[in-house]
Amino acid sequence: MNDADVSQQIQQMVRFIRQEAEEKANEISISAEEEFNIERLQLLESAKRKLRQDYDRKLKQVDIRKRIDYSTQLNASRIKYLQAQNDIVTSIKASAAKDLLRVSNDKNNYKKLLKSLIIESLLRLKEPSVLLRCREMDKKIVESVIEDAKRQYAEKAKVGSPKITIDDKVFLPPPPNPKLPDSHDPHCSGGVVLASQDGKIVCENTLDARLDVAFRQKLPQIRTRLVGAPETSRA
Repeated sequence: MNDADVSQQIQQMVRFIRQEAEEKANEISISAEEEFNIERLQLLESAKRKLRQDYDRKLKQVDIRKRIDYSTQLNASRIKYLQAQNDIVTSIKASAAKDLLRVSNDKNNYKKLLKSLIIESLLRLKEPSVLLRCREMDKKIVESVIEDAKRQYAEKAKVGSPKITIDDKVFLPPPPNPKLPDSHDPHCSGGVVLASQDGKIVCENTLDARLDVAFRQKLPQIRTRLVGAPETSRA
């Protein structure tokens, strides 16, 4: 083999090695680019996923805050509504209490009322001997009707006439002073309180007590009227 053949073979070998090197380099470049693209996509997806999670979390926080704000406003509105309703109910009762003060102004009717209250109390107690308390200003009226009340009770209960002792040491409180509307002193608009001699059984039959009982009984109806009854369909 002459020098030209050797040189030609060497050049072919060099070209072959160079071609393999270039192909290997190209494969490495392509593989590196693919790995880069894959990693880039993974990072991008991870970033997107994190953004979505942050967005969902913040969206939930906003939704929870809206619900809390709505609930708070709703509760505040309910409290205001109930407070306004209670204010109206209180004013109704206060107005009724003022009307009670005028009951005792009508002497004849008040005298009949006191007698009825005494009879009713005797029928509830059914005691042979009772202690009666009234306002000091009503003592003479009570004394004027007490015998007739005893007689009517005995006829209704079909028992003997009871002994009624009017307490002349402890009286029921006087009516409220109109000049002191905000006073919290004890007061009584009228009526009587009867008790057994041992004090174990008490019948409070004052106008104020009867108003309290009537008001408690009628309170659901009052609240219904304030809220408003649902309209019934008309034919």
